[in-house]
Amino acid sequence: MCESVFYENPRVVVGCMVEVDLGKDLPGLLLCRRAIEPALGRWTPPAGYLELGESARAGAARETWEEARARVEITAPFAEFDLLHVGQLYRMYRARLVQPGFAAGEESLEVRTFSLADIPFGELAFPVLEVALRLYVADRRANTRAVHLGSLVWSGEGSRFDVSNYTVEGHLAFRLA
Repeated sequence: MCESVFYENPRVVVGCMVEVDLGKDLPGLLLCRRAIEPALGRWTPPAGYLELGESARAGAARETWEEARARVEITAPFAEFDLLHVGQLYRMYRARLVQPGFAAGEESLEVRTFSLADIPFGELAFPVLEVALRLYVADRRANTRAVHLGSLVWSGEGSRFDVSNYTVEGHLAFRLA
């Protein structure tokens, strides 16, 4: 008889919405084109799994360095979504570059900045990213900053990579000063 207990806990994904100034008061974001599966060749903010022994903010900054070779300062929380169907908690932060420059890391084919109007919504890696990026763009256009919380719920039908097969439940938005 086995007397050990096995806990199956959700994985935590952390990442950064790296805000960049594209000039002439044009805000933009740094995105990475994935060099790995799943979603090879699709765009994402730099993000990945939190490691044991690191804080969520440190993990988000580490992932940004690994994927985009960008050194960042976390400036505020941005979003946290539960993805129950895959056992993940997805936490994103706002960040800014602390030194100029970025480049593709091992898990990225390319890294570039996009204006808010040019974000490649049809080429994003995961539905949670489309939800988060659309909230980010809406906040920027409304000239507000908020922290968004909720659950991204898959309908159980169709592709898990198609955002139209999801609903956001329990969305809360807390405005930042």
